[in-house]
Amino acid sequence: MKIILLRDGGFNRSLHLSRRKLAAFASGALVAAFAVVAFVVMNFQTDAVDAEVVADWRAKLSKQDQVVAQLERKSTAQSTAVGRQLAEMQARLLRMEAIGAHMVSELDTPEFDFAAVPAQGGPVTGSQSMLAWNELQRELAELSLQLRKRETELNILDSVLVSEEIAQSSDVSGRPVNWGWLSSQYGQRVDPITGKEAWHSGVDFAGRDGSDVIAVASGVVTYSGERSGYGRMVEISHANGFVTRYGHHKALLVSTGDVVKKGEAIGKMGSSGRSTGPHVHFEVLKHGRTLDPAKFVARRS
Repeated sequence: MKIILLRDGGFNRSLHLSRRKLAAFASGALVAAFAVVAFVVMNFQTDAVDAEVVADWRAKLSKQDQVVAQLERKSTAQSTAVGRQLAEMQARLLRMEAIGAHMVSELDTPEFDFAAVPAQGGPVTGSQSMLAWNELQRELAELSLQLRKRETELNILDSVLVSEEIAQSSDVSGRPVNWGWLSSQYGQRVDPITGKEAWHSGVDFAGRDGSDVIAVASGVVTYSGERSGYGRMVEISHANGFVTRYGHHKALLVSTGDVVKKGEAIGKMGSSGRSTGPHVHFEVLKHGRTLDPAKFVARRS
């Protein structure tokens, strides 16, 4: 085979290719073409593999996100349960401390200080580890049971040790205000905030903002402070398992642990907490269960 090369200027050159050289040239061109095709195919396959890997990892991450979300919900529920248990036990402890402090003052035994943290200690033996969830639940349940027993015992002792003057005026009777009117009854009612039917655990006495709220019986103040829904609230423990609560104060005049007499002012009427205006929310409980305060209000003081 003869190939003629032409250049500017009239100079030309001819090449003679034998059949062998021509065959070699064709083979080389074919190999190069195959290489290009192989390169393109491999690139397309790699892109396909990468897409599958990315899709697989996305699916795995989505499953892991679901597992994490489920664990977070479970952890939140467990934390809420423990928080409620601790809040209940804290309320019981505050009540026991108040009753204990009153008993100590009656017995004149200063070596007992219910406000101080109990002194404890001792050497550490063996290894220490975090409590498992089921063990923590068991310990909390046992502690709650012990608190209930001790609270009952303290209530009995306090009833026995209460002074004669307090005992004579410990019957729950009369109105928690010197001036005012009954604005809401005990039981089912239309909630003044939501407009829906709801249970009302006490009675409401509306009156003048800042007027006196008085104790309907003598006893020991077992709580004085803010409480959800009640606003500024006072709780008084009386004889025979009775407890009275007075909510929504503008100002509190007594503190936890104080001994109050029947008719004594314990706060100023207000509208703190969940309230629509100046009034006192009045509750009567016996052994932890609410009663209709109306029958106690109707009694003569």
